[in-house]
Amino acid sequence: MRRVRPGAQASRGGAGSRAAGEERALTSVAAGDRFEGEEPVDTPRLWHVTLSVSGKEAPLPEVRRALEQLAHDHPFFLTSRYAVDHAEIRYWEEARDLHDAAAVALRLWGEHRQTAGLPPWEIVGLEVIDRATYHQRIAEGYGPPPASPVGVHPF
Repeated sequence: MRRVRPGAQASRGGAGSRAAGEERALTSVAAGDRFEGEEPVDTPRLWHVTLSVSGKEAPLPEVRRALEQLAHDHPFFLTSRYAVDHAEIRYWEEARDLHDAAAVALRLWGEHRQTAGLPPWEIVGLEVIDRATYHQRIAEGYGPPPASPVGVHPF
């Protein structure tokens, strides 16, 4: 069976036509093929995450201890700043895409709340940017200050 585009007639020979019964092979781009310079879709990348949380006041020593425990439990942890009623956590997350990195970040506080003894605060802000954007912001002077010194610090 030959397929013909709607509104077109099937070729019956003539210049450029194929022999009877000869089909033209269709070609496509294989799923793994990519353009020059393009990153593979499933290759993990580094994402810079800034997670902001806040809630009812908690004693500063307890907040600090909980954030230090979170830093110990979570790889790629960079720095956190805290006060009695809010905190900001900044770290690198390795993920396939922004959606995966954001999903992990949104679960971080709740999943570590009991094991690290974190205050029952809610997430009030989330920023996830790729590594190139992070470094571009730093170079242009309008991004967050570099995460140094690494660790847990009061605001």
